[in-house]
Amino acid sequence: MTDVTYEQRRSQIENYFDRTAAAAWAKLTSDAPVGRIRASVRAGRDQMRSTLLSWLPEDLSGKRVLDAGCGTGAFAVEAARRGAEVVAIDLSPTLVNLARERLPAELASRIDFRSGDMLGPALGQFDHVVAMDSVIHYSTHDAVGALAQLAGRTSGSILFTFAPRTPLLAAMIAVGRLLPRGDRAPWLEPMAAEKIAALMKQHASLDHWNAKRTRRISSGFYKSQALELVRS
Repeated sequence: MTDVTYEQRRSQIENYFDRTAAAAWAKLTSDAPVGRIRASVRAGRDQMRSTLLSWLPEDLSGKRVLDAGCGTGAFAVEAARRGAEVVAIDLSPTLVNLARERLPAELASRIDFRSGDMLGPALGQFDHVVAMDSVIHYSTHDAVGALAQLAGRTSGSILFTFAPRTPLLAAMIAVGRLLPRGDRAPWLEPMAAEKIAALMKQHASLDHWNAKRTRRISSGFYKSQALELVRS
């Protein structure tokens, strides 16, 4: 566990994505040409989004889905196309506004875009929660704690991604920490599946949740692992 609290890291993430990286993130999540490194990240994110979508029912009619950390809204749009009522939330108001601008008109009534904390109790109850690359900047302890809070308001499944603990990723993070602080993104916090499982046992709200499918995506500089939690 790091000495940075969930609230402190949340503030760092909000500042980075809403100010420092907003323009770059807007370009990355569009069809605009990008360099080789960012192209590999875009491809990896596309693969991960497709994976998470494949773990949800094809027909989501009547289901309420939380897109936790929605960014520019690509996942929310695909879930809405399947009939889901989606609450899509992100810490960055800038990215949420961009998501609203990109929203197809025919899906406007199915997606409620908001800026704020994905753990807010006022968001209500959900059938499915998807947190794609949303807890990767938090310690394993805080990430599992966040999942436990979401589990208390979710009836079906929680799909999330984490940065797998590998030597290559550790080296990439070390290089990133050498950058000037003003240019530095909130670094990833690599997690081990075994530690996630152990910490899950400490939360009563996760007592009846089991890990099911998992898949690791490695595309250039994009390294992320998906895990499916299902209520038993």
